[in-house]
Order: sequence, then structure tokens, then C-alpha cells
Amino acid sequence: MKILDWYILKKFLTTTLFIALIFTLISVVIDTSEKADDFVKSGLSTYDIIMKYYIGFVPFILSMIFPLMVFIAVIFFTSKMAGRSEIIAILAGGVRFNRMLRPYLIGALLLGGFFWYASQYLIPKANVIYGNFQSTYIDSKSSYEQGEYSKRGRNYYIRIDSNTFAGLRNYDTSSKAAHGGFFMDRMQGTKLVYNLRAESVKWDTAKRKWMLENAVERKIDGLKEEVKAIPSMPIRLNVQPNEIKYDKYLKDKMTTPELVRFIKAEEARGTEGLNDFKVARYRRDATPVSIVILTLIGATVAARKTRGGSGLHMATGIITAAIFVVMDKFSLTFSTKGNFPPLLAAWVPNMIFGTIAIWLYRTAPK
Repeated sequence: MKILDWYILKKFLTTTLFIALIFTLISVVIDTSEKADDFVKSGLSTYDIIMKYYIGFVPFILSMIFPLMVFIAVIFFTSKMAGRSEIIAILAGGVRFNRMLRPYLIGALLLGGFFWYASQYLIPKANVIYGNFQSTYIDSKSSYEQGEYSKRGRNYYIRIDSNTFAGLRNYDTSSKAAHGGFFMDRMQGTKLVYNLRAESVKWDTAKRKWMLENAVERKIDGLKEEVKAIPSMPIRLNVQPNEIKYDKYLKDKMTTPELVRFIKAEEARGTEGLNDFKVARYRRDATPVSIVILTLIGATVAARKTRGGSGLHMATGIITAAIFVVMDKFSLTFSTKGNFPPLLAAWVPNMIFGTIAIWLYRTAPK
């Protein structure tokens, strides 16, 4: 590391910190103005709102746009250096262009590594605070969210193993019970060999087991059928009450090891519609890599001294960031609503912009 490296790295990190603080402040101000009525209705003090909401909101919003913050920071300070002819002086002094990019890559790796660790373990913990507040004080009073919940219904279906299926009707998450009925069927090939019906099923917190009330058990063997009425009986469903509750923030609340275990468990149960969780899993690895790619693009574009100066560079940066965000959202939508593979959905924006970064580097004046 030479003096030049420390000079560029210092500008890189301090400008990124400045941009992050500015974006955070703007986001908090906008969010506060939008949720002012909800905060008043919640009856919470200012301290409680900060500790129970904004402690989680700030990491949540930073995690969404951190790569773009880094990209804008690189565009900003590099264009300033180019405008003051510092880039020209560096190259005229015999420093090769790829050597000048070394501190950029070091800074991008530092920020990308920190963001990768935060995405895997730290940000999910902050999302628990943010998600719980949203569910309790915002979504519970939203007519739109209530309508979405009613569309989904309160009936849940579980695949216990490869041959056994169960269903809970009118399940209530607060009482951890389904009073609308319960059924379980076991198949052998294409034939039904076991059927269980009950008026209700409830989670026994003392025994930590599911309990059936007024159950009727049927064992079927060809033309023979054995029927038994059971007033109360325990049953193993291989699912916890908190796993049944619908939580749209669940994928963001779990650390990566928890998310991986959740996906495997749901796949074993035969649950469909897991692409949203899989994309969230893969994006935690893809997003830190995008920091390195966007840094290379920003440094290559802004290093050119143009008549438009910083304004032209910033305009180019904003347009590029907008294209990146749109492409990222499109790939996410195609995966969750269609059949686009989740792994590709997470990595396609990086693949495309990585190709652009290589092309810009090769065509940049050196």
C-alpha cells in the first residue's frame, strides 16, 4: 500500500460513509412523515419508537440500497478527482490504470466482505425488530394487508412425509388451534390406507405436542376397514406453531443457516412457492459481489475527464443504478411469479453488469 492507495481508499470509505448517512437521514425523514399517524395511534413514546422500530428500519433500508450507495460514492469522488486533473497526473506519473484501480478493489472487497457478513447474520436480527413492529402496529391496521390475509385464508396443508398429508382448517395463530377441523391421509401408492379426522387440533404448550379432540381413525386394508373413535390423542405433525403462521417478513428475519434449514424442511414437506425464500438466500451472496462490480464500473466511467464534469458522471451513475435496480426487480418477479430459476434470478444482474464492467475497463483510456 502506497500513499496513493491510502489517499484513494480514504476517499472511498469516507465518501461511502457520507452517502450512507445522507440516504439514511432522508429515508428516516420520509418514513417518519408517512407513518406519523401510525406512531401516534400506537401510543408508544419516542424512545420506544426508536428502539422498537428505527433500530431495525435503518439496517433494513441500508441493506436494500447499500451497493448503489457505494456506486454513487465512487462516481462522486472519482469524478471530483478527474475534474481536478488528479487522474491525469496519476497516469502521467507512470502509474498504470489497473494499478490505480487497486485501492478501489481493496475498498470494494472490504465493504463487500462486511456487507456479506452483515447480510448473513446481523441484518436478519435487525429485520426481526422491523418486521415485528410492522406486523403489530402497521399491517394489523391496514385494510390492504387484512384483505391480503383474508385472500390467503386460514387453512393450512402440511406434507408430513412422502406418503402422509394433513390439513388444518380455520387455524388461529394466537390460540395455536384449528377449530374448523383436521384431517390426515396416508397413501400407499395410489391407495388410501389410513384416514384420520378430528373436530379440532391444538398445540399443548406444556407437553409441546399437537393434541386432537374427538378424533375418528380409519385403517383401510382393501375391502376391510377398521374405525375407532378417540376423544383425545396426541399427534406428530413435524411442524411448530410458529412455522404455520403466515409471516411475509419471515425470509428476512432468518439468518442464512436458519433460512437454509427452513427451505430444506419445507421442501421435504412438499411445500410449493419457495422461490421467494430461495432468491432471498442466493441474493445474500450475490449482492456483496455486485458491490465489487459496481465499484469497477463507477471508477472506470468517472475517471474520464469530460466537459460535463461531475454532473455528467452523476447522471450516468444514476441511470446505471436505475437500470440495475429495474433488472434486479424483474428477475425477482420472474422467479417468484414464474418458473425462472432462483439462482439465476439472484445472479443474472451481476452477470450482465460484470460483462459491462469488463468491456468498460478494456475500452477505458489508459
